[in-house]
Amino acid sequence: MIHNGRRKLPYDPQAALAHLRAKDAKLGALMDRVETIGGFTLKLDNTGPPFHSLLESILYQQLHGKAAATIHRRVLALFGDGDPNPQALLDTPDEMLRAAGVSGNKIKALKDLAAKTLDGTVPTHAAILKLSDAEILERLTSVRGIGAWTVEMLLIFRLGRPDIFPVTDYGVRKGFALTFLRLPKSRPLAAADLPKAEVMLKRARRWSPYRSVASWYMWRACDLAAAEK
Repeated sequence: MIHNGRRKLPYDPQAALAHLRAKDAKLGALMDRVETIGGFTLKLDNTGPPFHSLLESILYQQLHGKAAATIHRRVLALFGDGDPNPQALLDTPDEMLRAAGVSGNKIKALKDLAAKTLDGTVPTHAAILKLSDAEILERLTSVRGIGAWTVEMLLIFRLGRPDIFPVTDYGVRKGFALTFLRLPKSRPLAAADLPKAEVMLKRARRWSPYRSVASWYMWRACDLAAAEK
């Protein structure tokens, strides 16, 4: 369902918020603070086939937004309707992709993505909806250049899976530290202050099956800290 240009979540956000408040008082306190800046506003990005989402993710890796957007636009322009399909991408000479600004490593990644889409490893949109989170992670990370973090972002913001906890994400780690750890107020947050994955996963057990929602609040904890400076 589309709402204000974005798709609604496939789970009940009010049920998720009630669960998190009941299970974790400290998280509930953070949620109360977020209410002052608008509350829970996660909506899903519009999404097409996983092929398109991952193509965009590969092109955006390690680039600033404006430069990545320019290259993405150039790549789409190589295809008459701006809608590349896997076979068309495989058939595109590397020289054309280089001329659009795509690096050699990313060209290899794009071609691997196209090949794995054609052989069914990367599923169609209809097929991916029927797969478990673990199956999606296993399949998509088999593509060159696609790591767990990229798939986790797709699961949260494109597919609306409710129980994803990206423990390697800097913002989630920082938000967790700000919310749950005793940090010295005399200096800025340092890398050594960030929590280890096992610490985060232990606390997050109580958040299931809505760890994606809790993750969203970890990012908001970072926003609140920045606003208070």
